[in-house]
Amino acid sequence: MDLLSYQRTVFAFHGCDSRVADAVLAGKETLAASENTYDWLGHGIYFWEHGPARAFEWALQQSKRKGTKIKRPTVLGAVLSLGNCFDLLDIEFTDLLAATASALEEKFTTEGRSIPQNQKAAKGDYDWLRRDRDCFILNQAIPIIERSEGSAFHTVRGVFQEGDAAFKGAGIKRKSHIQIAVRSPHAVIGYFRPKGF
Repeated sequence: MDLLSYQRTVFAFHGCDSRVADAVLAGKETLAASENTYDWLGHGIYFWEHGPARAFEWALQQSKRKGTKIKRPTVLGAVLSLGNCFDLLDIEFTDLLAATASALEEKFTTEGRSIPQNQKAAKGDYDWLRRDRDCFILNQAIPIIERSEGSAFHTVRGVFQEGDAAFKGAGIKRKSHIQIAVRSPHAVIGYFRPKGF
């Protein structure tokens, strides 16, 4: 596998509280990796690739939840070097993931253990937003693949069709996006405050 072919730089956006954005920009804090059991791309620092409006929408939605840490929603921009990227928009990686997942499922079945299932977050959730199975498989599979390839993955990248149809009869969804989970902080070249946020 030619991992160096995935060396590229992208602009990405992270929805958060303005206090966090200010502290990161001032060099006083770093973003923490998300380690929820339902994270779509496994554990990492999550960004929307070229999607500041979607990052802000997410932060705004989070600010309305009970017990949230986001009081003043904003967007933090980042320049990311994808480095060795486990890119789920490329069949080379989805084929590798499928084979590894199959081996993991067989192993867990033999051991009498179960793998979590993806779940709906609420009634009417047609996108299955709680991706417990996806998260579990990626968190298990990537280290196995890294060992077999002899190289670490810095980022994971995936596309998600999400939301209502953009128009009647459409297969295009209103909230579709590309997300990146940064597994290595070295993938972050720097941060910036995007215009309008």
